[in-house]
Amino acid sequence: MHVAHLSLADFRSYAGVEVPLDPGVTAFVGPNGQGKTNLVEAIGYIATLGSHRVATDAPLIRLGAERAVIRTSILRDGRSTLVELEITAGKANRARINRSDNVRPRDVLGLLRTVLFAPEDLALVKGDPGERRRFLDELLTARAPRLAGVRSDYERVLKQRNALLKTAAAARRGGGGKGADLSTLEIWDGHLARSGAELTAFRLQLVAALQPLVAQAYQQLAPGGGETALEYRSSFEGALPTSREEAEQQLLDALQQARPQEVARGLTLVGPHRDELGLRLGPLPAKGYASHGESWSYALALRLASYELLKADGGEPVLILDDVFAELDARRRDRLAELVADAEQVLVTAAVPEDVPKALAGARFAVADGTVTRLTP
Repeated sequence: MHVAHLSLADFRSYAGVEVPLDPGVTAFVGPNGQGKTNLVEAIGYIATLGSHRVATDAPLIRLGAERAVIRTSILRDGRSTLVELEITAGKANRARINRSDNVRPRDVLGLLRTVLFAPEDLALVKGDPGERRRFLDELLTARAPRLAGVRSDYERVLKQRNALLKTAAAARRGGGGKGADLSTLEIWDGHLARSGAELTAFRLQLVAALQPLVAQAYQQLAPGGGETALEYRSSFEGALPTSREEAEQQLLDALQQARPQEVARGLTLVGPHRDELGLRLGPLPAKGYASHGESWSYALALRLASYELLKADGGEPVLILDDVFAELDARRRDRLAELVADAEQVLVTAAVPEDVPKALAGARFAVADGTVTRLTP
């Protein structure tokens, strides 16, 4: 699998740009602020329907434009697929596949799979639990696009349940507790438990699959640097479930137990949205104890493990290394380059040519002043 062509209209800094791409390594080189990351961000957006840089779509639209359009030609097993996304702030995105309008944006998921390395990845180790939950859920969706629907259902139910709890909490604080109708809370509990249990079950399977791959990748990046361990931690006490049915019952029980606190605070306090992926290095948690270099190795190991897992599923993902080499010391830079050099397609961004390791020889584009120019070898 590789991206054969990228076309942007009013996306970020580009009024319009056309970039033909080949398999192998392609590096986009130019000073900071010239639009290198915008190119790979667009490719990542096609794969995930989200940006690795911002949480909302509005910044993706060029200043003064009403909408942005991303078009990619994806070549897989000799077949070409044209995917188009139209992004409009405050409105639902529109998608086309091979010129057909009869698709939802969610239908695009799975047509292109990417694994993206970026400076923001350090937050996977040092950041809050939400960063690690997002890592798991995006990888789940890359492996099984239908799980985007499960995530969406869970988030919708959570929003409705929180709204009900917030109303109840406000009524209690105002002395009108009897006016807060909680009769539908058990119905929302059931919905939350069903979708939450499915999400939890898939996360647990994913963590088990990642565990040996992360350990292997970490040793490749930092030989003798200690053993890694991944630990999924539920937001409520008790042993981790061994089935979806067990997860659903556990979540229902936990919601019942937490109800007084939830009504008091106006917030859902248990569920996958509050679970944690613990990362350990040796006997200690990586967060707060791992050095800067160890944290980088751990973050890179998580991405490398993701790549190996997706590759094993069938259809090698596109690897994107967005300005990551400037963040690494020489040893980690060289090791990472060696580990990814043979991938079907690797897209690299760098401020200067020297930031691209020699192991990643290939096509070069100069990015400056809103133009993307292919350099003659």
